[in-house]
Amino acid sequence: MKAFEIGDQNGIEALKEATRPAPVAGRGQVEIAPRLVSLNNRDLQIIRGAYGAKKAVDRIPVSEGVGEIVALGEDVAGFSVGDRVIAPHFVNWTGGNFGYHAFGHDLGVTHDGWLAERVVVPASALVPVPAALSDEQVAALPSAGLTAWNAVVEVGQVKAGDLVLALGTGGVSIFALQIAKANGARVAITSSSDEKLEIARKLGADITINYRTHPDWAAELMKATGGSGADIIVETGGPATLATSLAAAAVNARIVIIGVTAGQASEGLPNYGTIIGKNLTLRGIAEGSRAMLVRFVRAVEANGIEPVVNKVFPFGQAREAYAYLAAAEHVGKVMVDLR
Repeated sequence: MKAFEIGDQNGIEALKEATRPAPVAGRGQVEIAPRLVSLNNRDLQIIRGAYGAKKAVDRIPVSEGVGEIVALGEDVAGFSVGDRVIAPHFVNWTGGNFGYHAFGHDLGVTHDGWLAERVVVPASALVPVPAALSDEQVAALPSAGLTAWNAVVEVGQVKAGDLVLALGTGGVSIFALQIAKANGARVAITSSSDEKLEIARKLGADITINYRTHPDWAAELMKATGGSGADIIVETGGPATLATSLAAAAVNARIVIIGVTAGQASEGLPNYGTIIGKNLTLRGIAEGSRAMLVRFVRAVEANGIEPVVNKVFPFGQAREAYAYLAAAEHVGKVMVDLR
């Protein structure tokens, strides 16, 4: 089969094409032919050697996609050849509370991921794709979408009338916008680009803030909300933006900490007392479980959510897809097509 491997992990150029035997489904596993896969920021971190310890050079990357079952291993029930399926990249986390066991089988990290003509996944992790949903609707649900769902619904406990603040216009933030609007919430979103903010407004964003024009974007949010702030904050920026997120939070807000796209902080939290004074909840999350993904897929189908797909590259141009994602000019998702 054809595949891409992460190589020496010293940058995008390390990503290399390879030809290797197709994996064989063992007991309790299925062999899947990926159809459409979706790139995430962590895929960039991995190829740059910045996602924990370096991985095996022959690791096949990419943590999410949709594919068609081509073979069943022993003792697999409930699935058939030809079924379209997705799976969270923490395949061991099928339900219940998060635990360290989730890190034991992480697609694209500890085990080969989706950027190949074949991938093997435990059947227990799979979620069937409803016939009514297209490949484009589901390819980005298992990682970016599931993370946003966990943040806004499972942890944030969103309700109608809440204000959800999403940082930036990447995959997680755009999904957070769409999920929040489907639940009757209002949405504020930040970006350095007025063009991207215009797209966000067309998707339903109620408040948009250009953080280059307004470096103190927390003050702008407070001005726009009459001093009340955001009830749920999808904190994808990381240490560099957390202090500002605290300032933008409403009393009793939930700040869900996800990524590090904005880099590291130059100092500690200068407004540490705000956490106590506002009775804030800060919660870190690592994607979500299979059970959460099942609920999310139902919500996508019921609400007709159409993920924002910025650009799709052919399989042979996977390196170009990585470079396009790294340029950060996109809104929504960047994908690679294997169909």
